[in-house]
Amino acid sequence: MTLYEFNILDLNDRMEAVNQNGAFLNNHITESEKCNLYAIDLFFVEVVYNSSLNKITEINSFKTGYLLDKYTKNF
Repeated sequence: MTLYEFNILDLNDRMEAVNQNGAFLNNHITESEKCNLYAIDLFFVEVVYNSSLNKITEINSFKTGYLLDKYTKNF
């Protein structure tokens, strides 16, 4: 699956792709959100869960950039 193919999926299909093909890499937890980072083929997927709303609020896909920063601060 390519990044483009992933991006044209709806939210439920994106989540299914993460569950089926994603390799968990790391997480980042704040008071209001829990973010999990996955790798699918040659790109990353960040799944953001809002604990006060009790639901997934975002699924971000990317290859590089500032979204990786919060996962690399401890390394």
